[in-house]
Amino acid sequence: MSEMETGAVNMLTGAALIGSRDVAGEATFRAIDPARNEALAPAFTEAGPAEVEAAAALAAAAFPVYRATTPEQRAGFLERIALKIEAIGDALIARAAQETGLPAARLQGERARTTGQLRLFASWVRAGGADEPRLDSPMPERTPLPRADLRLRHIGIGPVAVFGASNFPLAFSVAGGDTASALAAGCPVIVKGHPAHPGTSELVGRAIRAAVAEAGLPEGVFSLVSGTLNALGAALVGDPRIMAVGFTGSRAGGLALVNIANSRPVPIPVYAEMSSINPVFLLPAALDARAEALGSGFVGSLTLGAGQFCTNPGLVIALAGGDLDRFLASARAALEAAPSATMLTPGIAGAYAKGVATLAQAGATELARGGQEGGPNACRPALFVTDAPAFIGAAGLAHEVFGASSLVVRCADVDEMLAVARAVEGQLTATLHLEAEDHALAARLVPILEEKAGRILANGWPTGVEVCHAMVHGGPFPATSDPCSTSVGTLAIRRFLRPVCYQDLPEALLPAAVRDGNPLNLPRLIDGVPETPREPRS
Repeated sequence: MSEMETGAVNMLTGAALIGSRDVAGEATFRAIDPARNEALAPAFTEAGPAEVEAAAALAAAAFPVYRATTPEQRAGFLERIALKIEAIGDALIARAAQETGLPAARLQGERARTTGQLRLFASWVRAGGADEPRLDSPMPERTPLPRADLRLRHIGIGPVAVFGASNFPLAFSVAGGDTASALAAGCPVIVKGHPAHPGTSELVGRAIRAAVAEAGLPEGVFSLVSGTLNALGAALVGDPRIMAVGFTGSRAGGLALVNIANSRPVPIPVYAEMSSINPVFLLPAALDARAEALGSGFVGSLTLGAGQFCTNPGLVIALAGGDLDRFLASARAALEAAPSATMLTPGIAGAYAKGVATLAQAGATELARGGQEGGPNACRPALFVTDAPAFIGAAGLAHEVFGASSLVVRCADVDEMLAVARAVEGQLTATLHLEAEDHALAARLVPILEEKAGRILANGWPTGVEVCHAMVHGGPFPATSDPCSTSVGTLAIRRFLRPVCYQDLPEALLPAAVRDGNPLNLPRLIDGVPETPREPRS
C-alpha cells in the first residue's frame, strides 16, 4: 500500500464533515462487515439537527458564490473531484469491500463509473448543458403587439440534499450521480452518507472537500453527515435552506421524505428512486428459438451482485407451453448451481428473506432455490411461478423483493400477456426478447410499456446502466417519485436547475450566458435556430 493510500486509511476519524471542519459527536455508530457480522472501527458520529443546521447555513452562504462560477470553473472543479477520488487508491476499494461484502473487481468498476460521470458532467457544463441559453430577438414593429427582447438561461435551484444508496457505495453515494449533477448545476450539496458504508463515505467526502479548497470555492459547497436515525434525514429535508432532494432507496423511505418535503411551508421536489421489478417479456418466436440461452442469461442477470440492483429482472412474462417449460428448466438448473452471495447489510438480508416468504404466502409456487453455502448474510437466489389471473389479482406478487428473487408469470394467450403488462406498476425498465416474427406483438406491447417504464430494452437484460446523454434511469411511480426526470446521464442535471427569463434587461445587467456576442462561447438557440460556438483558438 502506497504512502498516500496508507494516509487515506489513517485519516478516517468518524467525524461529520461540515464544510472545512471535522465535527465529532457523543453519539456514535459503527459499520458492520456483512461477511463476518463484525463491527468495524472507527466509531462514526451520529449526526443530528445541530450538524444539519451548521451544514445548511454554510451551503446557503456558499450558493450565491458557487452558482456564479463560470462553466469552465465548475467543470474544472468536477474534474478535480475525480482526480482526488482516484488518488485514494486501493484503500478506497479495500474499505468499500469490507463495509459492503462486494468484490474488489465490482468496486473498481464502480469507482471508474463514479469518476467517469463526474467527467461527463464536466464536459456537459463546458458545452452549455447547465445554462441552455435561448434568445428571442425583439420585434418592435410587430402588430398588433410588439415582442420584447427575451433571453433565457438556467440557474441552480439552491442547496441540495443527497441521500447515499446502500447498493452503490460509490456511484450512487457521496460523489455519485446525484451529487455530480447537483454540483454541475451550481448547487451546493449536503450528503447524508449511508450508514452501511460510513468509512467509504468519509474517504470520498474528504476527497471532495480537498477539491473544494483547491478550487478556491466556499467551504459550504459540500458537507457530509451520516447517521442511523430517521431524524437526521427528516431534519435535512425539513431545513428551509434545502431546495431539492435526491434519494435512492426503499419506497417507504422515499415516500416519507416526499411527505416531509410537501409539508414544509415552501414545498420542494424530492427525486426519489424507490421500487421496480423490471418486467421481462419473452415473446413466442424468441422463446422458441433460444429458450435455454434465455434461461441461463436471465439467471446471470438475476444473481448479479446478489440481485441488489434497482434494475434486477424481478418479473418474467411469457406464454405457457413447451417453450416456456424449456426456459424454466434452463433457469432452474442455472439457479440451483448459483452460489449464495453476501448481501450488503444484515437488515437487507433479513428483508430479502421476508420478501421471499411473502411471495410464497401470496400464492406463488417456488420453482428453485440457489446454493446453500454462504455467510451469515448470504442471499439464496429464488425463482417462483404463477399464472396471469393470480398475478393480476394478488397485489403482493407485484412488490419488489430486493435481492436475487424473481417471479415467472404464465399467460394462457396474448390477451393475458397484454393484461399483465397493463397491470404492472411504474418501472425503471421493461425488456422485450423478440425475433422478427414477434414484431407485431411487440408493436402492441410497446405503447403500453411506454406508459409504464423509463427505459425499454430489446434482447438484453436490464442490469447495467450506461452513463451517457441518452440514458433514462427513472420511470412512473413507484419506480420514482417524479416520472419526468432521470438520475443517470446528463439529463439528470435538469432536476436541480430552473429557467429564468430576462425581458428587456440592459446588456450590462444580463448574465454572460445570454449577452450579445456570446462571451462564454456556448451553444445557444437564437430565434429557434441553433447558434454554433466559435472554434477555440489553438
